[in-house]
Amino acid sequence: MLPEGSGLSNLQDSPPLKEITIYTDGACLGNPGPGGYAAVLLYNDLRKEISGGFRLTTNNRMEIIAAIRAMSALKYKCRVTIISDSKLLVNSIMLGWARRWQANNWKKSNNEKALNADLWQQLLDLCSKHVVEFQWVQGHVGDELNEHCDQLSKDAARQADLEVDVVYENTAM
Repeated sequence: MLPEGSGLSNLQDSPPLKEITIYTDGACLGNPGPGGYAAVLLYNDLRKEISGGFRLTTNNRMEIIAAIRAMSALKYKCRVTIISDSKLLVNSIMLGWARRWQANNWKKSNNEKALNADLWQQLLDLCSKHVVEFQWVQGHVGDELNEHCDQLSKDAARQADLEVDVVYENTAM
């Protein structure tokens, strides 16, 4: 039995977190160019797919947006495993790069501006609401869900009437 007022007694009554696995990918037709993102969210026997695209963006932005859009779809605090073929995405979170850039006013260790700070901030905010682990998977080697996300993201980049990546377009021009 835990002592009263320890703050730990409530942990016993907390339901376990739902465990969600998310596969993500981003693609760009040209870099920069039209881009697409995709995610497959898995919970027990449930599966949800999301995808979308932007008329002018970069591949790295699409990789990050895929994770943002997937995590934004979660309604409750969850234990999340995000599987991506983007080493930049995985390492930026798991090795703490994005947190260091944030702490350093979005500057990298060489004092250069960290790219995509707007997206890293959103992703860090979402990561703080969940228990998140990012895992890297080698792309294009037959992982079924990675390949599916790749195809969904490319299909999304080819759609008409794509969203405007306002931050990218305002800074790139």
